Amino acid sequence: MSTFQAPKGTYDLTPPRSAKFLAVREAISAPLRDSGYGYIETPGFENVELFARGVGESTDIVTKEMYTLTTKGGDQLALRPEGTASVLRAALEANLHKAGNLPVKLWYSGSYYRYERPQAGRYRHFSQVGAEAIGTEDPALDAELIILADQAYRSLGLRQFRILLNSLGDKECRPVYREALQSFLRDLDLDEETRRRIEINPLRVLDDKRADVQKQLTDAPKLRDYLCDACKAYHEEVRALLTAAGVAFEDDEKLVRGLDYYTRTTFEFVHDGLGSQSAVGGGGRYDGLSEMIGGPELPSVGWALGVDRTVLALEAEGVELDLPAPTSVYAVPLGEEARRVLFGVVTELRRAGIAADFAFGGRGLKGAMKSANRSGARYTLVAGERDLAEGVVQLKDMESGEQSAVPLAEAAAELAKRLG
Repeated sequence: MSTFQAPKGTYDLTPPRSAKFLAVREAISAPLRDSGYGYIETPGFENVELFARGVGESTDIVTKEMYTLTTKGGDQLALRPEGTASVLRAALEANLHKAGNLPVKLWYSGSYYRYERPQAGRYRHFSQVGAEAIGTEDPALDAELIILADQAYRSLGLRQFRILLNSLGDKECRPVYREALQSFLRDLDLDEETRRRIEINPLRVLDDKRADVQKQLTDAPKLRDYLCDACKAYHEEVRALLTAAGVAFEDDEKLVRGLDYYTRTTFEFVHDGLGSQSAVGGGGRYDGLSEMIGGPELPSVGWALGVDRTVLALEAEGVELDLPAPTSVYAVPLGEEARRVLFGVVTELRRAGIAADFAFGGRGLKGAMKSANRSGARYTLVAGERDLAEGVVQLKDMESGEQSAVPLAEAAAELAKRLG
């Protein structure tokens, strides 16, 4: 009988590589936690309609990539393909926007699912850390989120990423641009599916990566030429705040992102070391999404950064994260009495906040010391019957090889001192 394997297009995270993913999650969330963002967690599946309305019925995500299921009660559910719609739904349901402190600032971390063709750096299950600021229209909020993402990446040692920035206008000026773009696109040589997209969401055609399509878009009308004065002023303020904060960005008038809910500010983090799948994260403002999913008017802005894609970017740059060893002290007992005593010492060390492990399974000294080496422990505690009779344990420094006898009663305090 063959063993089971992970479903196609997914991956398992196992030690030691999983430590890198944890470190990336921690680094991305740290600036958010220091800036007033509270943690939120939502279910792994939602009502299909939430994503159809929020993400957009014409998007590839909704038409081709969602994993859907029908419950025994007949409800249509979907595994979440992205985080924003779920977080906004949860915030509305909990009435967080009525607590009187806007914006509601939230961060989250989790797995998301899209039925895509698996390829390097693109999976059907992927991990993200995201942030949403709900209920306030303020260019400083857009700038804050971009700055915090930039700060997170730099804290990891990532340097070769670029920030692309654009404005998609609002409900006042975008319809005028939409009409001009549709008129232009209808005259191009495009396939049936793309022609259908022209009528539903023409901005998505600008995002088409095919060379034969991009070649025809050279003279397409520019959105910036259609922005109303309010949107122009808003975008200039975002740009000025980023510049004042020393955060470099590139204006990209073709940047539209793959979700229908974006308005005004939209941005993407790209890394050129990742080939065609260069985006590591992105986001933007979505002032109309709350109303789309049945809530009140709540202008909001947010982003999601891919954890797996950030790990790939770090590897592309050759950045080695300074990960602490999972074990600082490894205890090796020789004999039954030593097992009981050293297990007590290990428990004491753990309670004192020291990462300690134990040679389980009654192995001999040679095998146990190999395990101690593999664990990455800085110190090893070894004790046999003679040591216990003398009231000592042998403390070995695994870096220098030096070994000394330490009174058993002082072993935990001595290790705490040495490990700082």
